[in-house]
Amino acid sequence: MQKTIFSVLILLLFFGCIQSSVDSPGFGAVQDCVDLCKAELFKGTDFSSGPCIGNPLIEYPDFVCDIAHNPRQEIDNQPENQCSFFREGKAKHFVELDGSCNFIQDY
Repeated sequence: MQKTIFSVLILLLFFGCIQSSVDSPGFGAVQDCVDLCKAELFKGTDFSSGPCIGNPLIEYPDFVCDIAHNPRQEIDNQPENQCSFFREGKAKHFVELDGSCNFIQDY
């Protein structure tokens, strides 16, 4: 009986953690950033300078979406290639993707 209760608790904890991470704003912001990146690639946007493409993200105004090189290059550190909303403190989080829309990191 104790093993059954323990097993049920473990399963609830496991699935609860998965659900909360999928529902978190960061997860949605990453997906929106990837979708935006793919749309920009389809339009032919030049990502060679590592531009900011979501300043802020429409559905997640506390997040910006930035393209960078992986590994990072000096051009990625130039203010004109970074999201002004993040630099100015208007957005608290950013999602960084490479030029092929692959996830690098989020803060």
